Amino acid sequence: CGAMAQGHGPGRCRCCCGEEAAERGAAWALHLRIDRQRLQCLNERREGSGALVFRAWEERGDRAKFVESDDDEELLFNIPFTGSVKLKGVLVMGEDDGTHPAEMRLFRNIPHMSFDDTAREAEQTFSLNRDPLGELEYPTKVARFSNVYHLSMHFPKNFGAETTKIFYIGLKGEWAEAHRHEVTICNYEASANPADHRLEQITPQTHFIS
Repeated sequence: CGAMAQGHGPGRCRCCCGEEAAERGAAWALHLRIDRQRLQCLNERREGSGALVFRAWEERGDRAKFVESDDDEELLFNIPFTGSVKLKGVLVMGEDDGTHPAEMRLFRNIPHMSFDDTAREAEQTFSLNRDPLGELEYPTKVARFSNVYHLSMHFPKNFGAETTKIFYIGLKGEWAEAHRHEVTICNYEASANPADHRLEQITPQTHFIS
């Protein structure tokens, strides 16, 4: 174990060694499937800082990268993916103080959400615990998050501080290429099977001959 365990303090080397670490890192790799050009974080104090919290699981302990809210404690992330995602779990890491978010609300497939839009009912809401080491996984109701091309994450409150600070957000799940079904339909129509379109083909031919 050695050096890898030291970063987590004594006695905390549970899933951090060898193959287990590699497997866990791969499971939390949906940050690679985010369309970062269109990623938004509303109410971030420093522009572009919201994107920094989506990174490799192995890099979650980098305290130099974080997002902090500006006018109040709320943060809202609009996260478009480069394909279709089955979201299985979320991890939220902050400070061990009042700036840590206390609640998380998830919305699926509502691009460009604003704070006004958060008045609607979320797909799933979580009460969060302080997690300064990035150890707590919040499992989603997978049936509700099985075809996600856009995820919105709303953090409405924290543990009492004026602003909210997040160091890392992990997204666990599976990714598939987008629009595969639509492409299949287009190809099918472009090169139609005569057996399936016999009537459609015969009718115009007959009309043309006559």
